[in-house]
Amino acid sequence: MPISRINTNSIANNSINASDLLDASITAAKIISVANTQITGNIVSSQITSVGGSQITANTIANSAFQTGAVENYMNAAGLGFGMRNRIINGAMMIDQRNAGASVTPTSSGYTLDRWQAVVSQSSKYSVQQNAGAVTPPAGFTKYLGVTSLSAYSVAAGDFFALTHYIEGLNTADLGFGAAGASTVTMSFWVRSSLTGSFGGSLQNSAQNRCYPFTYTISAANTWEQKTVTIAGDTTGTWLTDSGRGIGVVFGLGVGSTYGSGTANAWVGSQIFVPTGSTSVVGTNGATFYITGVQLEKGSVATSFDYRPYGTELALCQRYYWQCVKVMGGCWLTDTCYNSVLQFPVTMRTTPTLASSSTFTARTGSNGTPAISTGVTGLSASPDAVWVYNSASNWTVSSGNQVTLNGGFSAEL
Repeated sequence: MPISRINTNSIANNSINASDLLDASITAAKIISVANTQITGNIVSSQITSVGGSQITANTIANSAFQTGAVENYMNAAGLGFGMRNRIINGAMMIDQRNAGASVTPTSSGYTLDRWQAVVSQSSKYSVQQNAGAVTPPAGFTKYLGVTSLSAYSVAAGDFFALTHYIEGLNTADLGFGAAGASTVTMSFWVRSSLTGSFGGSLQNSAQNRCYPFTYTISAANTWEQKTVTIAGDTTGTWLTDSGRGIGVVFGLGVGSTYGSGTANAWVGSQIFVPTGSTSVVGTNGATFYITGVQLEKGSVATSFDYRPYGTELALCQRYYWQCVKVMGGCWLTDTCYNSVLQFPVTMRTTPTLASSSTFTARTGSNGTPAISTGVTGLSASPDAVWVYNSASNWTVSSGNQVTLNGGFSAEL
């Protein structure tokens, strides 16, 4: 008599093993269910072709199934990290409020593109321009900061030429620098230069008495290369966690022996811009140094660039500088005094100052006679608003006028 049915009572335990089954002989349709207790051991990714979204629910995965940090590490690696991963503002060089893409020859401590300061011991040695040279940026970027050397300058011992970016202490407090357990950070960036060799930079505290000089190599001239530098957090020194300078990031462009000496990749208790032997961009006439995609993040792995919406990046920049072309309504209180209150688009880091180059233009009288442009004085009331006034004479008392302020408010670090 043929056997018409085999049930579980007909099969001894462990009597069927993998070698008794033909490939593909058991399909999903033939398996009604598998109790949780019937699968033991580990299932690796190579054993899973796919899992339908409805087959695993939140109730079927215990909280302990994911190690602490596993999800965060995965999302970071996929470029989906939490919060503000990149502590650099305007790392993609998109914002240039001061110069609107024009070339500038910076003076000492002058700002170029937003948040990027030029540090120079001698004037007229290099120029800075957004997208200088009009080369194609690396994939994923449309802008870069371009440096061009204006001479073949022989750097003296006390000379220094660099780009710096200061990060507010409120945005670095969680890194715990200056104490045991300080977080490791990783900096990544795209760079292109007409020169090759060993280049340098550093991380610094606000007092510049704790510095970490680092080195990176540009292998091919006029070619975009991505660099990564991992830095163990400093466990000593004073690192501000308020609205002052938390961490300074420096990229050297030519530094003499006073500030350009020492071993790379170690914390030192003095002001060092670059390690010994770093390439001098200003030492070659016409040499170029282009940089973009600058990111400083917590952790020992460089993740994909943390793109933020343009409006968000602009607002972050405006906390430190706001370029204003503002038409205001107001009234002449006397023939020498006009005033108006101007609200800032975002709360600035501190009470700002008004650039000396700012202008104040008014059309006098009810018929809008020709504009009169004079200097402007701003009395800042708070980080949120400013009272603007001008003390030129010969204005019509009590007349309402159209007044334009063209200037910049700075609360830079």
